Amino acid sequence: MALKRHGLARRRRAVGLTQERLAEVLRVERSTVTRWESGKAGPQPWIRPRLAEVLEVTAEELSELLVVASDVERPLTERTQYAMRYPSRVDLATVAELRDGIQSLGERYDRLPSATLLAHAGEHASRVAFLASEAPAGRVQREMRVLQADAATFMGQLVWDASQRRDHTTARSYYAQSVEVARHLRDPNAEGHALLRTCYVALYGAGDHQEGLALALQAARTARYTSHVLTGLAMLHAAEAHAYLREGHACERALAGAEKHLAHAHGADAAHDLFSPTHLGRLAGSCYLTLGDYRKAEQLLTQTAAELHDRRKSRAIVLGNLALARIRQRDLDAALTAFNDAVNELHGTRGGGGMNIVFRAARELRLWRNESAVQEAQDRLMALMEAT
Repeated sequence: MALKRHGLARRRRAVGLTQERLAEVLRVERSTVTRWESGKAGPQPWIRPRLAEVLEVTAEELSELLVVASDVERPLTERTQYAMRYPSRVDLATVAELRDGIQSLGERYDRLPSATLLAHAGEHASRVAFLASEAPAGRVQREMRVLQADAATFMGQLVWDASQRRDHTTARSYYAQSVEVARHLRDPNAEGHALLRTCYVALYGAGDHQEGLALALQAARTARYTSHVLTGLAMLHAAEAHAYLREGHACERALAGAEKHLAHAHGADAAHDLFSPTHLGRLAGSCYLTLGDYRKAEQLLTQTAAELHDRRKSRAIVLGNLALARIRQRDLDAALTAFNDAVNELHGTRGGGGMNIVFRAARELRLWRNESAVQEAQDRLMALMEAT
């Protein structure tokens, strides 16, 4: 089957254009557009500004739309190919290459739809699991097992996001694999990370806030002596669980505890790659939104949205929550600005968390259903869904 630029085709449909109409607007042949979308050719540099304008995206967003499915897969190096043929000879250099592969996929997570990454991540995780089972005892085997736990956690994250946060069972099964491996290795960071991801499923998928709170606190206890980052993130999600449970004072205590831990985050922390300076604002804003302090939520979320640039899935969530905070203050114009910005972010990423929150905002916008600007914003959301 021919490789396709799925993002480019989806975006074209989202703005209501057929291949023929896009070709007409750009003054090119329809076969040219077909070749772009099939991945057989790319738009020449001189036409890209016009293409971005027609598709209503920035130059950076257009570059992401032009990613071909195979671009997310790194070819196997000779070293990894050799290890797959002779797994008992896997060495630390091979482990490093395999870890680079997981990190490379992780770097694309916030820029590309999870479904685009899922097949390649699954193949990579399978290779890691196979080599972990065959690696020689000692340090190499331990490092392969640690990588296996990390790969399973990443697969759970991808599956859950690609399913629009609906496939709780598969995500939990991957996280359970990671926890099992981590406990066997006595690796509190890998275990804490998997527990934290399981907490997300409970809190934001199943809506079981008590279980989510218990898992967040368990993750914090597990990593409290080894990672300020994981402990701080776990406390942030414990705070959100308290907010869902309407426990305002407990929520603010957990936020304060998270802030103390995250203030000690440093590059040597094994979980430092998970940390972003915007974490506190994102989660605190969400907490105050849930607790009904919409003015404080808006202040935190506005600041956080301005600071988020390259993490588009996270930015869509923040903007969706910002839209909700403004809707609940009856500030329609500002709410629509945040809502439309969130939809723009979702066009390139299809992030499940952002989708869920934006749909919640769309439901609350029905109060102004007769306003033409509201109708237009909701039509843009429906076009996004039809293009998915």
